[in-house]
Amino acid sequence: MGYGGCKMSDKTNSKTKFIFITGGVVSSLGKGLASASLAALLQARGFKVRLRKLDPYLNVDPGTMNPCQHGEVYVTDDGTEADLDLGHYERFSGIPATKYDSVTSGKIYQRVLDKERHGDYLGATIQVIPHVTNEIKAFILGNITDEDFVLCEIGGTVGDIEGQPYLESIRQLAYELGRDRTMFVHLTLLPYIPTAGELKTKPTQHSVKQLQEYGIQPDIILCRSQIEIPQNERKKIALFCNVKEECVIAALDAKSIYHVPLAYSAEGMDYQVCKYFGLETKTKPDLDKWKHIEEVMQNPEGEVKIAIVGKYQLQEAYKSLAEALTHGGLANHFKVKIKWLDAEDVEKQGPDELLNDVSGILVPGGFGNRGTEGKIAAAKYAREHNIPYLGICFGMQMAVIETMRNVAGIKNANSSELSDDCEAVVGLMTEWDKDGAKEIRHKGGDLGGTMRLGAYPTVLDEKSKVYQIYGCKNISERHRHRYEVNIKYEPVLKKSGMVIVGKSPDGKLPEIVERPEHPWFIGVQFHPELKSKPFAPHPLFVAFVKAAIDNSRLI
Repeated sequence: MGYGGCKMSDKTNSKTKFIFITGGVVSSLGKGLASASLAALLQARGFKVRLRKLDPYLNVDPGTMNPCQHGEVYVTDDGTEADLDLGHYERFSGIPATKYDSVTSGKIYQRVLDKERHGDYLGATIQVIPHVTNEIKAFILGNITDEDFVLCEIGGTVGDIEGQPYLESIRQLAYELGRDRTMFVHLTLLPYIPTAGELKTKPTQHSVKQLQEYGIQPDIILCRSQIEIPQNERKKIALFCNVKEECVIAALDAKSIYHVPLAYSAEGMDYQVCKYFGLETKTKPDLDKWKHIEEVMQNPEGEVKIAIVGKYQLQEAYKSLAEALTHGGLANHFKVKIKWLDAEDVEKQGPDELLNDVSGILVPGGFGNRGTEGKIAAAKYAREHNIPYLGICFGMQMAVIETMRNVAGIKNANSSELSDDCEAVVGLMTEWDKDGAKEIRHKGGDLGGTMRLGAYPTVLDEKSKVYQIYGCKNISERHRHRYEVNIKYEPVLKKSGMVIVGKSPDGKLPEIVERPEHPWFIGVQFHPELKSKPFAPHPLFVAFVKAAIDNSRLI
């Protein structure tokens, strides 16, 4: 049985090949980007791929983790809160991720303990080997259909104590499936020492040696470097790490993440993977779409500046958002320059000083009270100065509150998330429909996994701007929130120039607002950035960036 109760057929077992991506020396080298880029190259050769992330931390998922520490929480259609690397996977491969593509030690141990309590182990002493490792292997092998390749990224760095069960699991799988169906790719760092004027290979040697101590011999070593890697260093790595010289692949710093597949292909990475598995290599990969993206990024028609007024001082917390703006720029053949602004600074210094040089304003999601007045001030500035505005999730709610306070005259308008003594224009959802069933929550319940998560339908007003942008009446977008604009305030909002133009199918939940008299002012309760891709930009971001470009030409 596969992970989650799915059975794998013998045919799938014999066909699918597994590539395990590990990291060494330091963290944040870009294993997720490397995995996504390799998947894109295999797709370009006509193979069907699947990407999975195995995170060693003990949180059940990243949903309750601080974005300033962990970065963005990525949400899939089925409502899984996952690591931001799944965003890379989707953007590069175009394949929607699911709950079967992300797992943490928290989930693994939770599942093992649930089985133990249920008596599934028949009184056995529960141990890391075999019970935890078996569960990890079940996740890796489960829910596979006709994929040619499954790429599994192991989070963390080789040597981390919490990662050892994962390394043992993939070692066992290589033994059980055979080396003709398994491959190990190890991503390391070659630090450049300016005073010596040379790259140092010793950290890579030590990292591979530690991996070998776990019984894993890498087949490809992917070397991050700031400068070109001399042939002598490649030979040294090959010799001391027991790999072929042509399998020491340079991963140089790139101007754009979308150049990485082209760079890896030029280094022969996909060729070496196919060669390892005995697959045909005469036909070159079809990289036209990546070359087109590269061409547009290298030769934009112009540049437009857009402000992101957020509360988390880590750009990784808004990873999909920044990429979606880039995609919107690509569609318009423009480079988007992001001006990152702390919402607290906007609150303290005022929007006039900080927003007077931008052509568009985006206010993203967030949780908690800090910075909310700055976000409200940004929405007001955009409304009063006719600057294109896109409010996402919390950013939509702040725009609604701004209208209620400053146009409708309800000075104590607020969200019940932020104040117990207010006119709760935005309130906690206690129940909603999900796939025909009723979901129920209460204020004192657990925080993890209790939001309105995943894809939900929205019905658009055919007279609205968003209807023209999407080109259809019924859409589906991904959500991640607990609080909702109260539909009872619809008449007051409309009288104040803000119209609810997108609703849930039952008409109870406002999903999209816009200001018809404004050049471009839209707020959405969902997260459109999660579905945007470089070769399939989200229409909202395409339209928003175009509006910002048009505005910049008026300045």
